[in-house]
Amino acid sequence: MAFPHLQQPSFLLASLKADSINKPFAQRCQDLVKVIEDFPAKELHAIFPWLVESIFGSLDGVLIGWNLRCLQGRVSPVEYSIAMEFLDPGGPMMKLVYKLQAEDYKFDFPVSYLPGPVKASIQEHVLPDSPLYHNKVQFPPTGGLGLNLALNPFEYYMFFFALSLITQKPLPGALHVRTSDCAYFILVDRYLSWFLPTEGSVLPPLSSSPGGPSPSPAPRTPAMPFASYGLHHISLLKRHISHQTSVNADPASHEIWRSETLLQVFVEMWLHHYSLEMYQKMQSPHAKESFTPTEEHVLVVRLLIKHLHAFSNSLKPEQVSPSTHSHATSPLEEFKRAAIPRFVQQKLYLFLQHCFGHWPLDASFRAVLEMWLSYLQPWRYAPEKQAQSSDGQARCVSERWAPFVQENLLMYTKLFVGFLSRALRTDLVSPKNALMVFRVAKVFAQPNLAEMIQKGEQLFLEPELVIPHRQHRLFTPPTFTGSFLSSWPPTVTDTSFKVKSHVYSLEGQDCKYTPMFGPEVRTLVLRLAQLITQAKQTAKSISDQCGESTAGRPFLSWLGFCLSDTNSSYSANDLDDMGQDSVRKTDEYLEKALEYLCQMFRLSEAQLAQLTLALGTTQDENGKKQLPDCIVGEDGLILTPLGRYQIINGLRKFDIEYQGDSELQPIRSYEIASLVRLLFRLSSAINHRFAGQMAALCSRADFLGSLCRYHLMEPGVSNRHLLSPVGQGRAASRARGPRLSLRFLGSYRTLLSLLLAFFVASLFCVGPLPCALLLVLGYFLYAAAMTLLTEQGKLHQL
Repeated sequence: MAFPHLQQPSFLLASLKADSINKPFAQRCQDLVKVIEDFPAKELHAIFPWLVESIFGSLDGVLIGWNLRCLQGRVSPVEYSIAMEFLDPGGPMMKLVYKLQAEDYKFDFPVSYLPGPVKASIQEHVLPDSPLYHNKVQFPPTGGLGLNLALNPFEYYMFFFALSLITQKPLPGALHVRTSDCAYFILVDRYLSWFLPTEGSVLPPLSSSPGGPSPSPAPRTPAMPFASYGLHHISLLKRHISHQTSVNADPASHEIWRSETLLQVFVEMWLHHYSLEMYQKMQSPHAKESFTPTEEHVLVVRLLIKHLHAFSNSLKPEQVSPSTHSHATSPLEEFKRAAIPRFVQQKLYLFLQHCFGHWPLDASFRAVLEMWLSYLQPWRYAPEKQAQSSDGQARCVSERWAPFVQENLLMYTKLFVGFLSRALRTDLVSPKNALMVFRVAKVFAQPNLAEMIQKGEQLFLEPELVIPHRQHRLFTPPTFTGSFLSSWPPTVTDTSFKVKSHVYSLEGQDCKYTPMFGPEVRTLVLRLAQLITQAKQTAKSISDQCGESTAGRPFLSWLGFCLSDTNSSYSANDLDDMGQDSVRKTDEYLEKALEYLCQMFRLSEAQLAQLTLALGTTQDENGKKQLPDCIVGEDGLILTPLGRYQIINGLRKFDIEYQGDSELQPIRSYEIASLVRLLFRLSSAINHRFAGQMAALCSRADFLGSLCRYHLMEPGVSNRHLLSPVGQGRAASRARGPRLSLRFLGSYRTLLSLLLAFFVASLFCVGPLPCALLLVLGYFLYAAAMTLLTEQGKLHQL
């Protein structure tokens, strides 16, 4: 595609728009590569906003762009490879970004599409606490449509890239697309590896022309110093002096401005959907959810967390200690120290709190769980990865990680309590739910981790020392080096202050802290241990019941005529679909989870046995499950809260039997529906026509009367096992006189038995009519014998 260099930008944009409709994807990308190479920045800046939107889609979600979230290499290999090459951090699109960056072009981004807390803050003329928004807010002129941010090309590109994860809805056919195989997920990984390298430094931008000098990608204003990170909100009309750019700012800070921007954009767009004030309001049960993340969103955030741990832990040992910090430290090393505590911690905590409180109680919570556990284990992503010993046990967590545990105390303790409350409301008989409990218990039971958490709680709960110059100090987040604390003599007090600062910055000064190893949480753990024990027993009962039902099926079940158990003890769950192997896995997960919980909270076997017995999970002497826990009231049995809990979790049940008219009970799976309805009409007509004669026959005192009563009398209500006293009066009112029932002829089993009898008779040269007479005669003899036995039984009862 050749364009004359004298062509106006409007014609260039119009040509590209026309080609986007008429040309195939591969040809369009080739043309774009040539345009980026041949045209100067002055002409390219007009097409840049359109190109970014055509790739990532519109902010309102109407245009889907290249649909990177559903583009997979195994499904569309050609389009996938072309898109990945074009959007690669060293590819043509990023070359266009740097080309425009060198000329200091700005692009308007509407504030209305920013995350809720950021948008609300800017609209109230309050500067958000992230340096990403400093000196970028553009107030509209009189009559303007709204606020905008003036972004440089790199920021504009990354804003669209990050927000496309939220604004673009996946197509209906892409519901089962695996996130980790999609172009968007892999691009996030590439950008993180490129701009947040674990080895070496950030690669410089590519040159704009072959053999020419590299354009400077750094913004025209010096980068924001780290010391200003984490300050409180500042009015847009009266900016704090610390937010003004410093004339003496370190020029070396330009080296990592792209890395800072990338991380801030990802954190702001993906995590900053909840403020501390909004989180506190969300604790109300009447509050509406402001933003609901998807499972795909959570998986991408987990990728960010894992890479940030690897990035932060890539500091050399001599660079980790604050005591060795000097002015000679490179900006990238400073950024590695500041990345997680300054940019990620608070917003991730609020994000996780919301997910723990509002995510559905199903297996999709596993994504949130793994994201949380990834953050809690930075040692897994350190250069010297946590290995396992020869006996399969995890090695002791090194004391090197004690500062991280203490300065992220709420991530461990508060969220653990949140997980406990979720686990107590889930069905642990499900293998997927049992696996989640096992995963959490296994992580927290790593040797030395519980002791670190307990030490952090002790540091937070220790009383403040009376030091005059410290009494008036506010609990603000500490700086990334911690050097402002070095003048305080007591080491324990310094550490205590860091922990308190962390807790108060995330929960507010008036927070009520519940110790993870205190009595309240210990009670929840004991309840979970009881639930695990019950779930193990339930899984075993389901397994035994499945075995019994398989062994006890009738001989003709292979024909598909087996009877269904309408009074099954347990409802369907994952075990029904996954078979006996899932029962074994569930039992293993729960057994190990219970073992880990006992290690963490020092629970003895005697305590577990006592609690299990107190909850009434033991079996009675006949090996049958007891009824749910209830008390006797005026109207019969009343469920206690424990009884409701047992029923909801499938631990116990009432033996419910059909108490209505046997003729009107639902058609069973072993019956022919149309035949049952036809037989009901026939028997109803006979009963209506001969009601008087049947009543007279049944009232006779001779053998004929006894025979008629055996066949025609309605089964006595008194013989039924009525569980509710309310049903007795209703049952009495439903009592009827003698009647005939032909429903048994609509059963597959009855019909098949008759066919089998005729088939056997034919083998002995007995025709259908003689066979039918023999069957009637045989049944009459059987009925006569049963009538005599019934009458003798009644005489003995008298």
